[in-house]
Amino acid sequence: MQIGLVGLGKMGGNMRDRLRNAGHTVIGYDTNPEKSDADSLADLVNQLEAPRTVWVMVPAGDPTQHVIDRLADLLKPYDTVVDGGNSRWTDDERHAEELSKRGIGFVDAGVSGGVWGLKNGYALMVGGEKEYVDRLQPIFEALKPEGPYGYVHAGKVGAGHFAKMVHNGIEYAMMQAYAEGWELLEAVDSVDNVREVFRSWQDGTVIRSWLLDLAVNALDEDEHLQELRGYAQDSGEGRWTVEAAIDNSVPLPAITASLFSRFASRQDDSPQMKMIAALRNQFGGHAVESAKKA
Repeated sequence: MQIGLVGLGKMGGNMRDRLRNAGHTVIGYDTNPEKSDADSLADLVNQLEAPRTVWVMVPAGDPTQHVIDRLADLLKPYDTVVDGGNSRWTDDERHAEELSKRGIGFVDAGVSGGVWGLKNGYALMVGGEKEYVDRLQPIFEALKPEGPYGYVHAGKVGAGHFAKMVHNGIEYAMMQAYAEGWELLEAVDSVDNVREVFRSWQDGTVIRSWLLDLAVNALDEDEHLQELRGYAQDSGEGRWTVEAAIDNSVPLPAITASLFSRFASRQDDSPQMKMIAALRNQFGGHAVESAKKA
């Protein structure tokens, strides 16, 4: 299958490679010309055969809106736009409505996998009309992990990004729990090998997970996380999860507390946030701040 891919950063570039490795033809465009297969969005569209599919992997908000507005002018009826970034689900509804007026389909895809997705595959949570989702099945099959899991058509437009938002909210709370446990272990005199305690949990315990494996990786690189500043950003999806919980009267005490802990990390050098920062760097390649800058 042929597809256009806009945005060739840490995620988009690896997705292009994974799709090509599966035998698909990918025309990529990025503002960095060294990464691009096309000189412009117009050139990308011109290189694609109808009906065209263009997958957008750029930051949420204005950058995504700009690309979709431009594609609306360039694409034709029966073409399809996929937003695979971390857009808010309410934006999906607006984008679908705007594109449908021109006969262009829209699919939202929540994508999880970070910098490990090229090797392990990407978990995909997809929203949109069945007609457009079915058309993209070869692409989804190539991107997802091997095996029966890792892909879901979650529902109508917006469902994919809503599901990914909740996924990230849960991720916030899980990382916070590991970080709090790590800080407590580091604080007591009786435990003198915290890293190996974490490693011992990787097999046979109910709290084993990929995040735990990544925590051990981080501790192997910097045993007491002394090189990191206790500061962690939030992507926005944690905030949206809490807002959605309020709108739907659903109590989310653990996720809400984990979000507020990130806010607290910006006020002082939090030990727990060293672990959060380390985990975000391990799974997503997110930037960290050196302790020397504090």
